[in-house]
Amino acid sequence: MADATKNERYRDNLQGEVDGASLYRALANVEPDPKLADVYHRLAAVEESHAEYWRKQLSKTGARVPHLRPGFRTRALAFLARRFGPAFVLPVINTLEQADSGAYDKQPEAVAGGLPQAERSHARVLSAIAGPKTGLDGSTIARLEGRHRAMGGNALRAAVLGANDGLVSNLSLVMGVAGAESSNNMILLTGLAGLVAGACSMAMGEWLSVNSSRELYQKQIATEAMELEEVPEEEKEELILIYQAKGLSEKEARALAEQLLANKDTALDTLVREELGIDPNELGGSAWGAAATSLLLFSVGAIFPVAPYLFLQGNAALGASLGLSGLALAALGAGTSLFTGRGAIFSAMRQLLIGFAAAGVTYGIGYLVGVSLAG
Repeated sequence: MADATKNERYRDNLQGEVDGASLYRALANVEPDPKLADVYHRLAAVEESHAEYWRKQLSKTGARVPHLRPGFRTRALAFLARRFGPAFVLPVINTLEQADSGAYDKQPEAVAGGLPQAERSHARVLSAIAGPKTGLDGSTIARLEGRHRAMGGNALRAAVLGANDGLVSNLSLVMGVAGAESSNNMILLTGLAGLVAGACSMAMGEWLSVNSSRELYQKQIATEAMELEEVPEEEKEELILIYQAKGLSEKEARALAEQLLANKDTALDTLVREELGIDPNELGGSAWGAAATSLLLFSVGAIFPVAPYLFLQGNAALGASLGLSGLALAALGAGTSLFTGRGAIFSAMRQLLIGFAAAGVTYGIGYLVGVSLAG
């Protein structure tokens, strides 16, 4: 029974390697860039050697070695690559490769054959190929980067969306309580409680997110350091493939990789930056800084609906809250146009409509609950 289970695992591994080799060959055959095509051919050759490794494992147990064909998913991806080009299917293949990169880590036969390192290498190389600069000439890259700068900006986007979260959520909360015809003090207390609770929740979520990313990066760097120490030649070959994927010839890529890895002080830094895309000096930034920023941005947005209740009463406070929140919604909507590319007026009106719709729903619910409780 144990041998049957082992042989089934061997056959599954063999199928995966057959699929990988076939897919890389298909990509190589339709890739217009000869340098990238060469990378795909070399990746396919490694997959074929892995397939042979599993055939030998099956032979050692006396099991029949099957003649396997590529599976349906592989054939479908190969068809799409031939029909629409490699770039059409590359994001899907990259995702699959990243997901499977650790499949061999807990298989002793695979570890003995050095397969886990090779699979992680393939995942990193494919990630480099799938990057936005792959296979593009300099002028195309410049145009794309220009558009990215016009439409993007992670800090700006985070600031606008963080403030918007605080504004819409607290406006809905305040309107819900106001709809129930609560007292001014109750609305004010609820609004301030919503501000504090929401800001703390956002800050905690951001801290966990950034801190988890930092811990993952540190683990990846430690793994890279171990592999650099144990299998330096494989790391060099991996770096060569990455530089080839970026457009260098094999000779140029080999010379650059050898030069960079010759100095042990900079070798790890180079590998971490090139293979993992991680800046070891930053590691995604400060978790506490991100938490503080998130708390502040949420609070800035959340204060608009509740601020009028500090100075006004009744309908005057309600009207001022809606007016002030409406201005803030329009301003934030216009802000989103800076990274979405849509018109400022359209974005402002859309944001205003969505924010007031949410507030209207909670006000109506509050009113119905208030009437029910009063009756």
